[in-house]
Amino acid sequence: MRDGAGVSVIPLRADAQRNHDALISAAAIMFAAVGVDAPIKDIADQAGVGVATVYRRFPKRSDLIVAVLRYEVDSCAEAAKTLATQYTPFEALTRWIDRFLDLIITKRGLAAALQSDAPALVALRADFEARLVPSLKRLMDAAGGEIRADISAAELWRAVALLCAPATPSDFEQTRRMVALLVNGLRAGFPQE
Repeated sequence: MRDGAGVSVIPLRADAQRNHDALISAAAIMFAAVGVDAPIKDIADQAGVGVATVYRRFPKRSDLIVAVLRYEVDSCAEAAKTLATQYTPFEALTRWIDRFLDLIITKRGLAAALQSDAPALVALRADFEARLVPSLKRLMDAAGGEIRADISAAELWRAVALLCAPATPSDFEQTRRMVALLVNGLRAGFPQE
């Protein structure tokens, strides 16, 4: 069996997979609540496992951060397909960008983690864009008749990410307003909602 990067992986036993999934879920909750520096003991308690289990599965904090981010990024990318079937093209695009914002601005410390020099996190930056930009492109292509044609998915992704980069909890509402302004600007020449 191979992972998304083509690396061979050995499937986990059922109990180990449950522990792994519980740790990812617990870490995602803790990172959203208190940031990526959440105490490992608190994450282990939230997952219902011992601290040793956390370190056995994720020897370094950056390994756990990467696993949570990959899970969150995959969920965000997959959301594009679901939204495309439930909403009009521009509404699906707008809702996906809101989902992307939730990923970026509610995961306290994510922007800093993505700027880290830790080897596992450096590679993640490229993976993050490679996984999300194609989802955004599909939504933009579907909304093609409703939005400007002179902006690429990569440009829009970077613009949204840059608007989120300096956001602190007190800035979240302002960040959302600025991103909404950017997204509505895609409709130049079209009736505004």
